[in-house]
Amino acid sequence: LHAVVHIEFSAINLALDHAARFRAMPRTYYADWIGVAAEEAEHFTLLRRRLLALGHDYGDFPAHAGLWDMAEKTADDVLARMALVPRLLEARGLDATPPMRDRLAEAGDTESAAVLDIILRDEIGHVALGDAWFRRLCAGRGLEPEATYRRLLREFDAPWPQAPMNVAARLAAGFGENELAALAEKR
Repeated sequence: LHAVVHIEFSAINLALDHAARFRAMPRTYYADWIGVAAEEAEHFTLLRRRLLALGHDYGDFPAHAGLWDMAEKTADDVLARMALVPRLLEARGLDATPPMRDRLAEAGDTESAAVLDIILRDEIGHVALGDAWFRRLCAGRGLEPEATYRRLLREFDAPWPQAPMNVAARLAAGFGENELAALAEKR
């Protein structure tokens, strides 16, 4: 739970950075990411309450900076940012959340499992938003989205999506079946 609350804390800052860093985007872009920041703050609050109920707090355990590291790598290009933060790293949460949720429920922590249900529902929307902006930016640059995504994975030495993928959640977030099949192949 501490790792997830840290991811949510990072996601607040990421959404705000998406909005603050990139200029000359349509107004809806800024409204979209400010809205995501508010939802990420809600997730952080829900998870922190669970930690507190379990006798811990945010900051009690070490955490990684993977999301923020990629934000720094993609600071100069909004297209790369949309590809590699929402479509890659946040999409990994779509894959990891259901098994984590199931383990918590099996251990009797149904309250934490219910929080993860909320987060998964909202994260599908966040990844979908990143996907929509990525595709819009690709169209504006005359780029084919799926080939561009795979190229950016290689160029930024980003972690390739790992199996098993949550196909249903990824489809709901805008990934295509052919793209998921290509991503599922060994790199």
